[in-house]
Amino acid sequence: MNRSPSSHPAPASALARRRLGRTGLDVSILGFGTAPLGDLFARLDDATAIAAAERAFALGVNLLDSSPLYGHGLAEHRCGTALRRVARDEIVVCTKVGRWMDPFHGRGDGSNFVGGQPHRAVVDYSYDGTMRSVEQSLLRLGTDRIDLLLIHDVDVWTHGADAIEARFREAMEGAYVALDKLRAEGVVKGIGIGVNEAEMCVRFAKAGTFDTMLLAGRYSLLEQPALAEFLPLAEKQRIGVMLGGVFNSGILATGAVAGAKYNYKDAPPDVMQKVAAIERVCRAHGVALPTAALHFALGHPAVASVVLGAQTPQEVERNAAALSSAVPAALWRDLKAKGLLDQHAPVPA
Repeated sequence: MNRSPSSHPAPASALARRRLGRTGLDVSILGFGTAPLGDLFARLDDATAIAAAERAFALGVNLLDSSPLYGHGLAEHRCGTALRRVARDEIVVCTKVGRWMDPFHGRGDGSNFVGGQPHRAVVDYSYDGTMRSVEQSLLRLGTDRIDLLLIHDVDVWTHGADAIEARFREAMEGAYVALDKLRAEGVVKGIGIGVNEAEMCVRFAKAGTFDTMLLAGRYSLLEQPALAEFLPLAEKQRIGVMLGGVFNSGILATGAVAGAKYNYKDAPPDVMQKVAAIERVCRAHGVALPTAALHFALGHPAVASVVLGAQTPQEVERNAAALSSAVPAALWRDLKAKGLLDQHAPVPA
């Protein structure tokens, strides 16, 4: 990727980078996820939120992942402020389509964000709705281009089994056509999907030509459903994979403690038991559970980056430090020997 001079050069210890599929872009193995900057878990003040993004950039993170949904536009606004403080060419900006914000109607009760903008999110995978979403994102981000655009949340998790076929058809006939046009015109360097289900990644990969996909929660130290079909298909088609949710909503960060979350809910007993067993193996090798979870996610050759959200500069520093720690190969062997990890799962060298 061409870089312009900047008063904020990447540090000498910058994070390793990997090529993202066919995009021609090199992205840091740690991406900065901005859902928390939309006041997802708690209301953040602007200074803290923007400082978190700035700290990520200073540590060598060059992949910024956002969405209009995050705080109903608030996360993109905050990202735009952080972007204006670095050279634009230094950062790979990824955002999503599938919703545009209606400023003339209140938010209603259809959002999990505790704060954010007072605008209603309108689900819309049509061609015109997609173009409207992109225009709004460009304004909020304060930039003239977006590097990666993803079709967001076309999955059963979001829309339900009864609606998914109509949503998939709408996305392929509308959003995909719009994004393919923007890619052909050079407005974006890569287009893709951002979903919570490996099965939907496979459907889209077979239905269109995509450069990258962001899969949340379905390839982690706890579970690897994406291993059987999606990740081999991604390798074959040279789709650059970004992984979100590698802590499975929290339990691989906190361990099997009371109130641990899995898929945004209290973890069920079988998940608690498996995580406790994984944690015992990690402890025997002197490795923190979240450190092992991060390293494992990057072990598959199709994976270019792990996208982690953070609320504060300190959380960003902790995530980056975990990637610089060593994990012994014996840990992976022990997990497989105990049946706690898929025998065919690639592991870090």
